[in-house]
Amino acid sequence: MTIQWYPGHMTKTRRMIAEQIRNVDAVCEILDARIPISSRNPDVDELTAGKPRLVVLNRVDQADPTLTRRWAAYFRSKGYAVLESNARQGVGTGKFAAAIRELLADKLRAYAEKGQVGRVVRVMILGIPNVGKSTFINQVAGRKTARAEDRPGVTRGKQWVPVDRQLELLDTPGILWPKFEDQSVGLHLAYTGAVKDEILDIETLGCHLMSYLGAHYPDALRTGYKLPDLPEREAEENDVAYGYRLLRSAGRKRGFLISGGEIDTERMAKILLDEFRGGKLGSFTMESPEEIKE
Repeated sequence: MTIQWYPGHMTKTRRMIAEQIRNVDAVCEILDARIPISSRNPDVDELTAGKPRLVVLNRVDQADPTLTRRWAAYFRSKGYAVLESNARQGVGTGKFAAAIRELLADKLRAYAEKGQVGRVVRVMILGIPNVGKSTFINQVAGRKTARAEDRPGVTRGKQWVPVDRQLELLDTPGILWPKFEDQSVGLHLAYTGAVKDEILDIETLGCHLMSYLGAHYPDALRTGYKLPDLPEREAEENDVAYGYRLLRSAGRKRGFLISGGEIDTERMAKILLDEFRGGKLGSFTMESPEEIKE
């Protein structure tokens, strides 16, 4: 299953970032803590060349805590400041201003020495679609300024958001990249809702996700779908075929039957994705720092 998604407004976003980068003091990159590799736009390093960086690992409430700690250590080892957050509940967002001022401590000291005390610090906020960027900004700013919706591609134009008299945020539209070289990146983005469901075959996506959970988090399926005896994966079976068998088992348990006693696997796939994205199946991190190709 090939997943590509690059609406025209994302080309404009790249151009806008390139134009605005000189007007900001730092860059805040918001990642999904469940998929820190897949939710990092590989173009960001080039676009933000040399600006101090704060990495926000968002949705930590839905991620594996052990792996979140390893990811935080990894990004700090790269010279970035790191903040862990659950923006929807406002967890971690209150530490944002202090983290930025600590990141820019040398710069702020230099301003003060030049008599520029109280100079406004400007931070560009970047993140792929549906990573929780608008919700994060609204929490930091303490009011509803950025448009937040649980679907990709809502924020369209740049907007400056004041946090206090000395801190402003530049909200930017979510930006994906034209081609996912590694197909697992496309799948991870699809599982978490970073690409629009309308462009995907939901049943096939559900098969891939079931197969992944069966291999890496079988207890989530045993508990969430009351499947004490998961079927064994056969030697020649691919992800979709194995995932389809799991999808049928879960659909049968949920009573999703259609005429003739057939199992409604499409409905089961939609339920699976909703429950995965809503954190109802547990806390998952689908990538580890060791997977990064340096």
